[in-house]
Amino acid sequence: MASAKASATASANTSQAEPANAQPEPVTSSELNAWRRGFTPQAEIWNGRLAMLGLSLGLAVLLIARLSLH
Repeated sequence: MASAKASATASANTSQAEPANAQPEPVTSSELNAWRRGFTPQAEIWNGRLAMLGLSLGLAVLLIARLSLH
């Protein structure tokens, strides 16, 4: 009796889940570039862009400083 109830609950839960071959919705470039607060994909994209900018500027400053000392 308990296994029948558990399988019915499991089948009800799987019917509500998305299919395994579901394709994600397409995202427009304006949506990716939007400034949104919180833990959103847009915030993570901007975080990565600004981190790469900071890393590049830091390396450029180090390179220029090293070259000017010699």
